[in-house]
Amino acid sequence: MGNLLAPLLEPFAFPFMVRALLAVLLIGIVSSTVGTFVVLRGMAFFGDALAHAILPGLAVGYLLGGGAAAFFWWGLGTAALTALAIGLITEQGEVKEDTAIGIVFTGMFALGVAMISSGGSYAVDLAHLLFGNILGVSTDQIWRIALFGLIILLTMAAFFKELVIVAFEPILAATLRLPTRALHYLQLLLIAATIVVSLQAVGVALMMALLITPPATASLLTTRLKPMMALAALVGAVSGILGLYLSYYLGIASGAAIVLVSTAFFILAFFFAPQRGWLWRQRRLIA
Repeated sequence: MGNLLAPLLEPFAFPFMVRALLAVLLIGIVSSTVGTFVVLRGMAFFGDALAHAILPGLAVGYLLGGGAAAFFWWGLGTAALTALAIGLITEQGEVKEDTAIGIVFTGMFALGVAMISSGGSYAVDLAHLLFGNILGVSTDQIWRIALFGLIILLTMAAFFKELVIVAFEPILAATLRLPTRALHYLQLLLIAATIVVSLQAVGVALMMALLITPPATASLLTTRLKPMMALAALVGAVSGILGLYLSYYLGIASGAAIVLVSTAFFILAFFFAPQRGWLWRQRRLIA
């Protein structure tokens, strides 16, 4: 039995692997849960744009030399302002949402690149911000991820019914006189906070897979919202664990390994999901 368990336990003899495991579990659960709304509402472009638009905040934290804490707080502030800016531009009705997202995204991302390039080692620093380093996550970062992840999930739980009605039943929301504008901005801020929380581990570019792919996988397996969220969180957490094992034994980048595992789960669901998978649909066509 000991010989069988050795390959499973070996990676976690190293403290940095234990911290990485805790980080991916927390991020996988939080990102996938919030990402369910993102996927169902067709907001993937918003999430991707927001992940890149917070680069100026990360650049300020980097240039000030404040470490991980500065990255987090400057990134969080920039994410909140960006989400609100997109909402305000769209709200005027003169510019469509995807256009507003594109304008804010490209402008903010260019500003961040310009700021980082002024600091010297441009290529190395930009790569670090974009792709992260989950194996370098500190204990303080894990506590920060856990705290803000809990706040995000508790906020979603507290306003769950209202967020669902505003997102999917706008006429009913108006009838019930719900504060639709405030709830819309709350949802944008929850997405922004989730992105910043995830950045510390997997970086700007790779965190989108944890926000989008597990919920997309879950949406192929169930049509009920709460089970979909639970399943998405499970897929996100398992993807993180298996990705770390692949990273350790194959010697590949941990962030990329996690994303590849998550993508593999989606491909399996796409082809083999009961009733909704490609093979099931082909069987019905043949029958």
